[in-house]
Amino acid sequence: MSYGLLLLRVVVGGTMAAHGVQKLFGWFDGPGLDGVKGMLGNFGFRFPAVMALGLALTECSGLLVALGFLTPLAALGIVVVMLNAIALVHFKNGFWNGKGGYEFNLVLLTVAAAVTATGPGRFSVDRALHWDDNLSGVWWGVGVLGAAILISSATVILGRRRHRLTQAAAT
Repeated sequence: MSYGLLLLRVVVGGTMAAHGVQKLFGWFDGPGLDGVKGMLGNFGFRFPAVMALGLALTECSGLLVALGFLTPLAALGIVVVMLNAIALVHFKNGFWNGKGGYEFNLVLLTVAAAVTATGPGRFSVDRALHWDDNLSGVWWGVGVLGAAILISSATVILGRRRHRLTQAAAT
């Protein structure tokens, strides 16, 4: 089980961190902070530069998931970002990723929540620090999902300018 959790954490955490450095530094053909700022501005977010930096850093926290360090906090970031991506970009395209849907985002957020519920495993920083028993379990997983839904909802609803929302509703 520990090897499976390690593989899962490294692949999902590494994938998220790679997305983060695309946004933060423009690496791997990414848009960089200016591109993300423009995208968030088009979505009507207040303070798109601050939001872009927060988004990039949150995705970079995938490195914490890969290491199994502060697992619930890092997983919360992944779940929030994926919920926001689903709400703002992918939901309207349906389920399948090939059509721009939310399939991939759902997998990533589910893995993050599941690793929180099961714990990061034997090969993790949380285990080395003897924190893993205190930072995992079903209620941690439920808590991450619940908190992520609240944070994502607040971000999507309250974080955007009102006139953009009414324009979007009109189209």
